[in-house]
Amino acid sequence: MEETHTPKEEPDEDIMLPLDEQQPKESPKEEPEEILLPAEEEKPPEVPEGPKDVQEFTTQIYAVRTTANREEQVLDFVSSNASKKGMEIFSVIHPHGMRGYIFVEATSRAEAEQATFRVPYARGVLPSAIQYSEIEHMLEKTKKVELNIRKNDIAEIISGPFKREKCKITRIDKAKEEVVVELLEAAVPIPITLKIDAIKVIRREDEKK
Repeated sequence: MEETHTPKEEPDEDIMLPLDEQQPKESPKEEPEEILLPAEEEKPPEVPEGPKDVQEFTTQIYAVRTTANREEQVLDFVSSNASKKGMEIFSVIHPHGMRGYIFVEATSRAEAEQATFRVPYARGVLPSAIQYSEIEHMLEKTKKVELNIRKNDIAEIISGPFKREKCKITRIDKAKEEVVVELLEAAVPIPITLKIDAIKVIRREDEKK
């Protein structure tokens, strides 16, 4: 008997693999990194500004007597005092032509006295406050004019402690812009030196004739 050889079955090359095994496995997709922006600072809602609380002061002007020709020194001392001690002094003024006085703008006479306390050459605060209108003309800037004042002219004093007094001009110093006068109603004629802009000529000696 002839041996019958049964051919060995070759593995079928076309064997189908499971579907999930056939497809190449995809690598997991890298998700883009989330970029975090800095958060904006929350601003409080804007509130419309109302009227601010403002402390109001009522000020008055007081005259301070000084030694003659020391007005500027007293002014500097008083200003320094008020600044260092935080006093309620709002201005210190020495009008041009005013001799023997300065003016202090303060909330009260007590403040003015405190500012001048122990100040060299300060001789006290006058008891009554002064109206601004009384010294306004002294604070305004005036243009230089040709001097039209003569010896023996009769004038009216328009500023200072002798305001509204009539006087006679006895000497004129144009270089210093000063005049020496004598009060007409004084029992004893005493020479008083004033700035030229502190007087107003009201009558000439010639005009009496």
